[in-house]
Amino acid sequence: MCKSLKDLIISQNDNIDIRDCYVQTGIESIIGQLDAELVGLKGVKTRVREISSVLLFDRIRELQELSTLQSSLHMAFTGRPGTGKTSVAAKIALVLRNLGYLSKGHVSNVTREDLVGQYVGHTAPKTKEQLQKAQGGILFIDEAHHLYKPDNEKDYGSEAVELLLQVMENQREDLIIIFAGGKDKIDGFFNSNPGVSSRIGNHVDFPDYNIDDLKEISKFLLNNENRFKYTDEALDILVFYLGQLVTFPAFANARTVKIFLNQLFAFQAIRVEKELTLSGKVNYNSLVTVQKDDFRHFTVDDFINIIGSEEIQLYSF
Repeated sequence: MCKSLKDLIISQNDNIDIRDCYVQTGIESIIGQLDAELVGLKGVKTRVREISSVLLFDRIRELQELSTLQSSLHMAFTGRPGTGKTSVAAKIALVLRNLGYLSKGHVSNVTREDLVGQYVGHTAPKTKEQLQKAQGGILFIDEAHHLYKPDNEKDYGSEAVELLLQVMENQREDLIIIFAGGKDKIDGFFNSNPGVSSRIGNHVDFPDYNIDDLKEISKFLLNNENRFKYTDEALDILVFYLGQLVTFPAFANARTVKIFLNQLFAFQAIRVEKELTLSGKVNYNSLVTVQKDDFRHFTVDDFINIIGSEEIQLYSF
């Protein structure tokens, strides 16, 4: 069970063991979970540890009645979809809860549709409702740049931005806002709303995954689903296919990999059914028996329906 930082400081008197504070407050465990659950993202993980360290030291200074940084805890997460922004936000929320910055440590995910109304007087109640739900945790605004549409005079997004700005300025305890989206788009949003950008204390950039990372993400997701595996030949085809996927404009990193795996599960079921039918194992007039191994391996044939047999033949093993 995690101990409160205040109790640790009292028990340690003037000899503060920083390492013990990391462990006893559960921060080390949270960061360890982040390392285990997310493939790659070395720079992001380093940044999370840095932020956690700064917040820990600042909290210790506060508890010792020393001067603190008084820096904003609101954040900006930039990167393409599927790069782990929501997952990292959840871990940061737990760190902030364990250090006493947040009372609950939950994450409320919202988009423009959750905050902006469609007629006069509709936006304020919607935004306030979401802020209330996020109280004690993090309000994670995905694709935050959509909140502001300067070219549309009848758009109510600016009203939502003003309400968020008021909260960021006046309500500095027990609620943190994270603005998330593509880097160029979020930078444009901040340039158009300097009042918001000036209140962002931490910026974290999430790069796209490389092919090796995407392969490991695929294998990680399969291991979470009753330890499915690729045959060696299928794994080679997977790498080849991922190399094609990353060039698509709509590519969304881990999110695209999850969609691809769902397709693969469907085509695997079709392939297994055909194989069992041809082998005479399936008799639709009686009970059907399928061995676990029939479903635990993906083969090259499972990729044919996705990639096409001609493309597979062009690929040299």
